[in-house]
Amino acid sequence: MPKDDRDLLEVLKFELRFLQKGGYCRLRSQAISWRPPLIFEDSPICMNYGAREHRAPCSECLLMQFVPAERQAEKIPCRHVPLDAAGQTLNSLYAHGTQLEIEEALETWVRTTIYCLEQERSKADPVSFQTRWNDDEAFLFNQWF
Repeated sequence: MPKDDRDLLEVLKFELRFLQKGGYCRLRSQAISWRPPLIFEDSPICMNYGAREHRAPCSECLLMQFVPAERQAEKIPCRHVPLDAAGQTLNSLYAHGTQLEIEEALETWVRTTIYCLEQERSKADPVSFQTRWNDDEAFLFNQWF
C-alpha cells in the first residue's frame, strides 16, 4: 500500500470539523456503541478507516511524525502522540480521563497543530498560501454530516 500522501493540514482540519460536529459522539451511538470511540482509529482520517483487510501499516500514517521515536513501534502508535506540554497522550487519557477530557485535549492539540502548520506555510509562501479539500475528503465529510 502506498504511503499516506494526503495533505497533513487538510487532514487535521477535517479531524477538527469531525470532532466539532460530534463525530465521536455519533460513533458511540452507531456501530461501535459497545465501546467508547477511539480517537484517530475510529475517525475517517485514519488511512485504514473501514478497512478489514489489506490494512496499511501505521508506519505510513501522517500522524507518525508526531509520535515520539521510542513509541513508533507500538501496536497503535497514534495513541502515543503527546497532546500537551505535560506529555499526556490518548493512551494515558484512556486510562484516567473522561471522553470529554479526551476530546478537549484532542481539540486543543489539533487547533495548535493546525495553527503551527499554517504559520509555517504562510512563511514559506505568503502569497499563494491556500488549502483545499480534495474530492475524497469532501465526500467523507459529507457522509458524516
